[in-house]
Amino acid sequence: MKIVIFGLTISSSWGNGHATLWRGLCSALDRRHHTVIFYERDVPYYAGARDCYDVPGGALVLYDDWETTRRRAAQDSGEADAVIVTSYCPDAIAAAELAMSASRGLRVFYDLDTPVTLGRLGRGEPLPYIGPAGLSGFDLVLSYTGGRALTELRDRLGAQRVTPLYGHVDPRVHRPAPAVPHYCADLSYLGTFAADRQASLQTLFVEPARRCRDRRFLIGGAQYPDNFPWSENIFFVRHLPPVEHPAFFSSCRLTLNVTRRDMVQMGYCPSGRLFEAAACGAAVLSDHWEGLDTFFSVGEEILVARETEDVLTALSLDDAEVRRIAAGARARVLAEHTSERRADDLLDALEQAYARPRERQPMEA
Repeated sequence: MKIVIFGLTISSSWGNGHATLWRGLCSALDRRHHTVIFYERDVPYYAGARDCYDVPGGALVLYDDWETTRRRAAQDSGEADAVIVTSYCPDAIAAAELAMSASRGLRVFYDLDTPVTLGRLGRGEPLPYIGPAGLSGFDLVLSYTGGRALTELRDRLGAQRVTPLYGHVDPRVHRPAPAVPHYCADLSYLGTFAADRQASLQTLFVEPARRCRDRRFLIGGAQYPDNFPWSENIFFVRHLPPVEHPAFFSSCRLTLNVTRRDMVQMGYCPSGRLFEAAACGAAVLSDHWEGLDTFFSVGEEILVARETEDVLTALSLDDAEVRRIAAGARARVLAEHTSERRADDLLDALEQAYARPRERQPMEA
């Protein structure tokens, strides 16, 4: 198959969760002899932190503005077996219109930010990556989130055929690594700063650090403000490219997962970081959200914290128990949550959409 993707980014993992997921998925598709052409607008903030320059077995098309690439995009879309437009693609609406008119294959929308999409819709805020016709013109809608989100995509945005395509990890990239001294910590957290995560981060990370002055806490990520409540035992590593993630996760005793507010409210939306950490052999301590036990067995493969005291209890576990939980999580990820498995899920969804074609309606302007 030839698959054309109009996405946010695959070339830079700075400040977003899309790039690493696409890299793993495209690599898995390449191993199945499929070709992916990925279109990405070349914006300064990703160009300045670029850590990927090609797509395995395919092509990365970086463009300055839509009009300069429209002709090539139309040609690729016309030859494609599937055209995928994603959430937060800067030119998603124009790319969708092109796909509706030019593609001979399946027209697919992949919402990698479903809780944000539905949250904005509920608040009456604009959706810059979905046009007035909603999702009704697509042959298939993929959602990073499962559960009730699938019904809401149908009822509120007119999606005709919806299936989840959850996060995943490429174990060739994320795997156990030797500990690195400056990444060693009793509790680590890797994630871009987000205001809607700050309350949970305060409860599950900052407050435990305040109470445990003899322990080392480590944050890795981008966009942290100067007024973040740092303390002497909280250390900071600025943006980490994926190549550094294994050392980061493998060097800590426990690592914390904190979920965005819209994702918590929606449920069934595992962060890619969750799978990455587990694949690297880290014991994961996560906030709670509906559906978490669909992906990991709580208490056996993952620890859950709702309050500061839960974090303190986790920090007091003996080393053998921490290693047991970490081993259980890694085994679960390798069995069910790899990029290879998600590539199979994607291909199955495309095959089913091909097998049950629906009458195509033109997308409204």
